[in-house]
Amino acid sequence: MGCSSLILASRSPRRVELMRDAGYTFHVIPADIDETPLPREEPLSLVERLARTKAMSVATSAASGREIVLAADTVVIADGVALGKPKDEADARRMLARLSDRMHQVATGVCIALGANATGSEPALVSQEFTVVTDVVYYPLDQTEIDEYIASGEPFDKAGAYGIQGIGGRMLVKSISGDFYNVMGLPIAAVARHLKRLCDA
Repeated sequence: MGCSSLILASRSPRRVELMRDAGYTFHVIPADIDETPLPREEPLSLVERLARTKAMSVATSAASGREIVLAADTVVIADGVALGKPKDEADARRMLARLSDRMHQVATGVCIALGANATGSEPALVSQEFTVVTDVVYYPLDQTEIDEYIASGEPFDKAGAYGIQGIGGRMLVKSISGDFYNVMGLPIAAVARHLKRLCDA
C-alpha cells in the first residue's frame, strides 16, 4: 500500500502545518463529531476515543476509496482532569492559574484508519492507534502575566489555554520532557513512523 492518498481529519492549523512541514501531501476533511466527554471518562480514554471517532467518521462518510485517514485529539491534563479549549476569558484564566508553578501533561491520541473501498465491499477500519504524553512545567504566574497572555488572544483555540509554539511557550513554560510537537497537537515523528509502516506494507 502506498501513501499517495492521505486525508487529515482535522481543522487544526497547527496539525496542517506540521504535516506540510514533514513533506506530506494530503487533503483536509475535518470530522464533525460531538467531543463531549463521557461521564467519568479518563483523559487518556477521551483522546483515544475522540481520535478514533474522528478517523472513522471521515473514513466512513468522506473517503472516496481506500484512503488513509489520520485523526488526532489533544488535551492538557492537570490533577487527572482534562482541560480542553477555554470557553471564555474566565475559563482561560482558571486554566492558566491551575497550571501555574507546576507540572501537567499533554496527551494526544492518534488514530490512522482506512476508508471503505469504492464498492463498499471493504468497510472502513482502524489500522493503527497510539497515544503520546509529554510533561510540561510552568513558571509561577502572577495575575498580570495571566491577564497579559489572555489579552494576546492566543489561549482561545488551544487545549489548556496555551500554545507551546507561540507566546505561551516563550513566556510561560519552564521545562518540557517528551515530544515538543505533541504539545502542538501532533507527535509528528511518531506519526511518520506509523505511516511508513502502513505505506510500506
